[in-house]
Amino acid sequence: MLEEGYQLLADGAPATADLNRLLTVMGDPPRSAERWALALQRSIWHFNVDAPSGAMVGFVRVTSDLALNAHLWDLAADPGDPWEPLILSVLVHAALTRVRRELGGCSISLSAPPRALATLKQQGFAVDPGGIRAMGLRLKP
Repeated sequence: MLEEGYQLLADGAPATADLNRLLTVMGDPPRSAERWALALQRSIWHFNVDAPSGAMVGFVRVTSDLALNAHLWDLAADPGDPWEPLILSVLVHAALTRVRRELGGCSISLSAPPRALATLKQQGFAVDPGGIRAMGLRLKP
C-alpha cells in the first residue's frame, strides 16, 4: 500500500512533461508529445502514482499481443521521493496483478532501470534467466 496522500491511478492522461521528467531522472532521454501519444495509444493500460502534492512520482505501461506475451515499459519512480522503493513495488504489483487477471497465460517481460532490480526480484522476477537477455533497438528521431 502507498503512504497516505499518494494515489495509484489507472489509465489517466499523464502530461508529457511529467512523463519526461520521470524518464530523465531515471537516465532515459525525453520523448516528444507525439511519441508519448503513440506509446500510450499502443499500450493496453498504464498506471501512475501521484504524490500528495499532485506531482507524478511513478509510472509504468503495459503492452501485449493479448495471447502469449505482456511487457512492462517505462517503469519509473522519482528517486528524489522518499518512498521510491515502495512506489516501484506498488507499480509492479498493480501491473502484474492486472496482467495475471486479464491475460492469464501470458509470459511477462519488462524493461527497467537498474535501481528497480531489488523491487523486481522481490516480486519474483528472475534477472536474465538462464543467461537470456532482452535486446532493444533505440530508433534515432
